[in-house]
Formats: sequence, C-alpha cells, structure tokens
Amino acid sequence: MFRFTLPLLLLAPAAHAACAATVFLTIDTGNMEPAEAMAEILRKQDVKATFFLANEKTKRGDTSLDPAWAPFWKRLADEGHAFGSHTWRHWYVRGDSGEDKVNYVEPVAKQGEALDREAFCAELKKPEEAFKAMTGRGFDGLWRAPGGKLTRRAESFAKSCGYTHVGWSPAGFSGDELPSEKFPSDALIARQLREIRDGDVLLWHLGIWSRKDPLWPKLDALITGLKAKGFCFARIPEGAAWKR
Repeated sequence: MFRFTLPLLLLAPAAHAACAATVFLTIDTGNMEPAEAMAEILRKQDVKATFFLANEKTKRGDTSLDPAWAPFWKRLADEGHAFGSHTWRHWYVRGDSGEDKVNYVEPVAKQGEALDREAFCAELKKPEEAFKAMTGRGFDGLWRAPGGKLTRRAESFAKSCGYTHVGWSPAGFSGDELPSEKFPSDALIARQLREIRDGDVLLWHLGIWSRKDPLWPKLDALITGLKAKGFCFARIPEGAAWKR
C-alpha cells in the first residue's frame, strides 16, 4: 500500500542520560485543521519535531504556506523545531524519464511533468522560500518525498541542491492516513507503542482529509506512552547521514 523509505540514522544527537532510547517525531503538512491543537500537544509535552512542508490545500480554504499561516510557522520556528521541504505541489515522483529527468505526477489526475535537475530543485526550494519569508529562517537541509515515493535520480537531484531525504520507519508509521473503519485509533497507537524502537522515525500529518475518526488527538497519548517506556524525542539533525 505504501512505499516506505527505510532510513537508518548514522549521526544523531546524544540522548539525555535519563533516556533509554531516542525517537524522531516528524510531521508533514496536511489539511491543517488540527495544526494548532497538535502544536499545543508538542508544547505541553515539551517535544521538538521535524516538520516537512508543502503548499497543501487546507480546511479553511487557503493553503498551508499562504502568508496567513505566518504566525503559526513563526511560532514553531521560534520554539526550536526543525523544518524540511515536502515539495511545493505535493505531487509524486513516478520514476525517471530519459537520461536526466524525473517524472513528477499529480497523484489524482495522473498527469505531470518531466523535471530536470534545475526544475526539481526549484520544486524543493519554493516551500523554503515561502517559509523564510514568513519566519526569517530557512529549512534544515532536509526533504521528504510525498508518499515516500523516490528514485535514486530524484534523491541525487535533491542532494545536489542541498537536501537530504528523510523517510520513516515502518513501526513509526502512525496510520493517520488509513481508514478509521478498519484501523481504529486506539489499535494504531497500541501497535506503535509495542513496535517503536530506538532510532525510529515517526510519521504524522497536520490533518488528513480521508480519515473519518482523526488520529491526531491520540498523539498526546503516544508521546506519554513512549516517555513512560524511557524514550526521548529529538529533531532530525541538519546534515544527518542517512542510509536507505
């Protein structure tokens, strides 16, 4: 159902002496309906996350990188979270084209473009430019391919313009994109608490259009449960070395 990038963190911040293990909470943009509430959970829990930003449609009718979101992003930046690109249009990489291009496809219409290195880098840089205009700071040299769909050429293009790809761990996949009729929230959280291990990268979203019973209110319980097991939370460090 999903194509996971399986990262192994080779360079990570040292865990606090009280930590039995460290995990990395990452949050992608979404419909943004729970954005403020999720940010409050992070403040309450004193957890820093790594956010991946695309210019996605929101429940309130604008887009996630519209200037109206500047106070939200500026506060997160001031609070010390990390940030990376999730591409501007949130399309999918669907294989390579010819000798020097990447197929970049709108996931619903199935129509897209063949991007060369310069155009692909522009797609990654545009969210950073919008973010910097709102917050005064850029990204942390990181990006995540929408849907985790990646080719070696896309990864190489991104590295050439300063972005290291970050996937997620299978155990860290929250399931917030899955239908709640088949995957109840309590069951998804219980699975994560059983399976998450040291060094895992957790994947959540700032709102999912399709899920009827949102998972995001359970983020607080997940963080509390992981802390009780001795886990600490860290940002993905800038320039971290990753192995797929």
